[in-house]
Amino acid sequence: MGDLAVDICERAIELNDEPPLKPYIDIPRMAEAAQKMLKDSLDAFVAKDADLALKVCAADDYVDNLNRQIFNELLLFMLKDPKNISRAVRLTYITKYLERIADHATNIAEMVVYMVKGKVIRHTACEAR
Repeated sequence: MGDLAVDICERAIELNDEPPLKPYIDIPRMAEAAQKMLKDSLDAFVAKDADLALKVCAADDYVDNLNRQIFNELLLFMLKDPKNISRAVRLTYITKYLERIADHATNIAEMVVYMVKGKVIRHTACEAR
């Protein structure tokens, strides 16, 4: 996750040299959700709280949906004007990095559920957990 955070910083530095494509609203939402997922997964581990861990697993869908939504929006910017491609691609990298951080938080939460309940929930739908 630390490497992904560094990658986000590198893309942000690159983007600082260019004007924003649009107001960035969903990317900060995605970042906040991923941060909360990480905090909650670690709290669940420390407290051996399987219920909190399951909430982290459920929150992953929100981050995944934001990632898809942002990607589709950025794709339209790229199709509209090829000059937008460089900025849009960097932004898609950032959203992918955030999505991976959320996935890692989910992996921690899944391990907490296994640690507490002895139940393997990896590769199952969130509703089945």
